[in-house]
Amino acid sequence: MNRLKNMSRTSRNNGLTYLFVIVAFAALYAYRASGMMKSAMAGMLVPICVYVVMALSLNLTVGIMGDLSLGHAGFMSVGAFSGTSVCLVLHNAGVSNAVCLIAGMAVGAVFGAVFGFLIGIPVLRLSGDYLAIVTLAFGEIIKSVLNTVYLGFDAKGLHFSILRKSYELGEGGLELITGPMGMSKIPRIASFTAGFILIMITLFVIFNLVNSRVGRAIMALRDNRIAAESVGIPVTKYKMMAFVISAAIAGAAGALFGMNYSSLIPAKFDFNTSILILVFVVLGGQGNMLGSIIAAAALTILPEALRAFSSYRMLVYAVVLIAVMLITHNDTISAYVRRIREGITGIVRRKEADA
Repeated sequence: MNRLKNMSRTSRNNGLTYLFVIVAFAALYAYRASGMMKSAMAGMLVPICVYVVMALSLNLTVGIMGDLSLGHAGFMSVGAFSGTSVCLVLHNAGVSNAVCLIAGMAVGAVFGAVFGFLIGIPVLRLSGDYLAIVTLAFGEIIKSVLNTVYLGFDAKGLHFSILRKSYELGEGGLELITGPMGMSKIPRIASFTAGFILIMITLFVIFNLVNSRVGRAIMALRDNRIAAESVGIPVTKYKMMAFVISAAIAGAAGALFGMNYSSLIPAKFDFNTSILILVFVVLGGQGNMLGSIIAAAALTILPEALRAFSSYRMLVYAVVLIAVMLITHNDTISAYVRRIREGITGIVRRKEADA
């Protein structure tokens, strides 16, 4: 107990976030194992994990770095198609599902990081609305390019073409990406456990980055760029590090997302997906990782929970979303919740002192 009291506020918050994720995973895993969970809800477990990871990765850019990105779905799509392609090839070669899953997510993270670096070179020289517009453009460009990609694999190796299929596969060849038709016959090997592990790895990476010298430099740039530059903090270097890490995490999440479905199309990763992920971050609180987790999980489940309302469900979803945003960003309500929290903390401390 004394050790808990001596911990910094940041360490306690980080520990609470880890604990929340572990408890939620254990509860949902046990609920599914009992057979009481509906199939629709069971099918949403992996997408919930994916969107939680996407919200955490975008919060690194928006909340920690302080830059608005509207093209995060682009990195997700790069990871989805690259990681799923590798998974498809390995699975066709008889490799185990676990190895396929790990390799696919690793490749998705690498490709996400590469594209994050390439896009970050021109983008991170901008700020404010200009940066948001350019990231939006890059997200749409990535989606449009994927609509024109044809990729196949046979005994001679990879075959690649743009705009139209200009190659012929040999016997036993495998079509990986077929332009706007995307990918098909994907082995559905993504699992809830893999999603949980990815969330924990993401939290570990983000928390360690934020609490490091690099993280403090990134937040200094966010708070006052001129002051940070005046003491010798290199702007481009640290912002690029955060942007690349965020893109890599998004790429791994995209790979997990792709391996959860039997088919995948580029149109899935459009502007609306980027905005949805941004809503998770804004609703949960910029820089608040636990808030992003709760917001992403709740808003992913909510449309399915409202399916009984039929054609009115999206209207109800919008009303609930607006109401929650108004409540969570209301200073009076926030102060009231803060007083309740402080009162509970005071009671606990008095009981500890009496004991």
